[in-house]
Amino acid sequence: MTKTLHVQIKSADRSDLEERLEAIDAGEDVDPSEPTLSIENLETFGRVFRSTNLELLEAIVEHEPESIRELARLVDRNPPEVLENVNELADYGLVEFEKNGRAKRPIVWYDEIDADLPLTTKSGQGPKANA
Repeated sequence: MTKTLHVQIKSADRSDLEERLEAIDAGEDVDPSEPTLSIENLETFGRVFRSTNLELLEAIVEHEPESIRELARLVDRNPPEVLENVNELADYGLVEFEKNGRAKRPIVWYDEIDADLPLTTKSGQGPKANA
């Protein structure tokens, strides 16, 4: 069964996602509606979902690395860089960590991301572009 995370551009309210994840971890029944992550704006969306971060998410899902060091080897990058990127993803609830001895094992609970990217704002004006 595919587990999908829905992402939308609107004011950041990640409390619902975090509460749902905690409930799932605790073995509680959770509303079957898909979890949604709100990203503040397009600039933040672009930073969080840049190609290097997507490569990390794909490697975590496909290879289930036991540590950040192993993940860094999989993507052929330096462990401190990978740790910084994975911590950013964790700040947004996109990655969780499981203690594995002294190492931190990155975990992704979903295998698909569905992004809702509006091309206009509610006022009918398009998003501001930086020149």
